[in-house]
Amino acid sequence: MSKILSKIGLGETMSKNFLAILIVAFGGAIIYGLPYFRFDYYDVYLETYHLTNIQMGIFGSVLGVFGMISYLFGGIVADRFSTRIILSVSLIGTGIGGFIHLLPLNFAALVALYAFWGISSLFAFWPACVKAVRILSGSGDQGKAFGFFEGGRGIGAALMAMAAVAAFRIGAGQMDNQAQGMKFVIIFYSVLTVLMGVLAFLTVKDDKIEASERISFKGIGEVLKLPAVWIIGIVTFCNYVFTLSLYYFTPYATGILGATVTFAATLAALKRWFSLFGSVGGGYVTDKIGTGRMLLISFIIMAVGTLGILLLPTHAGSITAFTILFIVIYVFYNVNYAMTWAMMDEGAIPEKYSGTAAGVISTVGYLPEIFCSVLAGILIDQNPGVTGYRQYFGFLIGMLILGVVFVCIWMRYLKKIKK
Repeated sequence: MSKILSKIGLGETMSKNFLAILIVAFGGAIIYGLPYFRFDYYDVYLETYHLTNIQMGIFGSVLGVFGMISYLFGGIVADRFSTRIILSVSLIGTGIGGFIHLLPLNFAALVALYAFWGISSLFAFWPACVKAVRILSGSGDQGKAFGFFEGGRGIGAALMAMAAVAAFRIGAGQMDNQAQGMKFVIIFYSVLTVLMGVLAFLTVKDDKIEASERISFKGIGEVLKLPAVWIIGIVTFCNYVFTLSLYYFTPYATGILGATVTFAATLAALKRWFSLFGSVGGGYVTDKIGTGRMLLISFIIMAVGTLGILLLPTHAGSITAFTILFIVIYVFYNVNYAMTWAMMDEGAIPEKYSGTAAGVISTVGYLPEIFCSVLAGILIDQNPGVTGYRQYFGFLIGMLILGVVFVCIWMRYLKKIKK
């Protein structure tokens, strides 16, 4: 196996740990199925739980608030404790939350559940994933490592989403009982998440991952002094605005262009297969041309593609063009999402601070979780029809342009530290 991997350009360290990287990747996909599946079934979720767009946005804000608090300290925890235990407890805890979702919860109870998921899926889990991938790959393979990591997450999410669509159809049945279909989706995600937690415990070895020196809580001060951490954080911020905004392309297709719910859910599932092209392909290109140049290209294409969707006529005849533009945008979005973490190695952030740095970057970078969904909900509710979507997507394009600016700052920073 190692010989085959070496032939496709992977170094010795990454080849040896390739399976472990894929396991971490699949776990990194599955854990977010429950906190975010509501977006793939946006209209049905609203109807089933009698919610408004603003209330849906509040769920995202709750995740963001608890995530912001969690990431900073979770990064330090990831540098001090067992990665295997962190991954397993996070996955199993999130799955248990899914079973709680099956109860007849009102809005307040749903808010409490999303707060729990904000801790179980965001606390130390993500910094532990970033740290694991960085240590399991060599310095010269960072682009490919995070490319395969995000590609693996994309494939895992694609398989999971497609199975969820099947579960929804089985649950809805011939009577088209969408509430029952939603219940089947929740059961599917809950069982799968718990099982992945057990698999992570049985297969991920701490002696492979806990290779860096454990740091004290004072180590966060050293991390905060690194300019690279703040630049990566802001680039992540811009990219994460797009991450959250992706979910609103689905209701735009159904509510504005006239696509069916099944088409939108199927597109949401199929799109994840295209993440492999962006993540893995982008990783190989990035290791040759540099992270900054790759990110710059991606941000520009994402902005132009989003503008193109806004300019489409608002009728069913635009669905094909919408689908093509959306897939192109999604491919380059996946380049960005994967390569942002490769910036840590390019910016010479010490490996022993990987978890802590990832926590700080995530604290800054994932702040959009607090306000993006609420902002979108307010604009869409107060400006019915295409107007609200145009206003929100205009904001999104502005964030992508800001990303271009900070990637340019990053490229200048690299020239400075290499002198």
